[in-house]
Amino acid sequence: MLFTVGQGQQPETDTVKSQSTATPDTKLIDLVQGDSLKGWQHSGNWTLENGVISRTGKGGSLTYIDAKVPDDFELQFEWKVAPGSNSGIYYRPGQYEYQILDNDKHRDGKNPRTSAASLYFCMPPSHDVTASVGQWNQGRIVCKGSVIQHWLNGQPVVSFDYSDPRWHEEVELLRRRGGTLDQRDGRLSLQDHGDPVWYRNLRWREIPPLEEIETFEVEPAEIDDMTRDAELKKVAGIEARRNKKP
Repeated sequence: MLFTVGQGQQPETDTVKSQSTATPDTKLIDLVQGDSLKGWQHSGNWTLENGVISRTGKGGSLTYIDAKVPDDFELQFEWKVAPGSNSGIYYRPGQYEYQILDNDKHRDGKNPRTSAASLYFCMPPSHDVTASVGQWNQGRIVCKGSVIQHWLNGQPVVSFDYSDPRWHEEVELLRRRGGTLDQRDGRLSLQDHGDPVWYRNLRWREIPPLEEIETFEVEPAEIDDMTRDAELKKVAGIEARRNKKP
């Protein structure tokens, strides 16, 4: 099995080195300006201090409302969690989530498909390169056309074309849960899952039509039979509850 919890841990750094393919005419844009959360919507449960966004209480997600997520884009960000914390970054409608997690202590860390940097409940990362809890991680999302890439601490851990028949099982699993990968025109949001989480240096850019992104052969971590059976049981329950609704 390729997935190993705790692999590739990194020391604490004050600023994680940025990794960008941006050209001068597609400059990364800061999504947080100054010392306020202007342009973001929340219920008073998120704060910004010294450039760091943190969740301070119940109230739901922090949603960027100044603009919708471009169809083709690059998003860079940094994140850290407390022991056992769970959060996520939603970047397209439905179930498009870059998972944010303490893999060691949260139950979702036992399944690669729901571990940190996964496309949640769809595509597992190739391996675990999360920093130790309490240290900053560098995240990156690159999407163009039907290609989705998730990066973690400088490594592409998810990279696939969802139109490729090889990934039918993964795409179908997410569809049954309620997500369709060809959906667009969504809002960027940081998930409130009731746990301490911190974000900083959120920046994005639109990828121009003529720009070619670098692609990688990334082999997702294996899902064992017991875990796969549990996933199928879960989505069957979701579908049953959905069908009962009037």
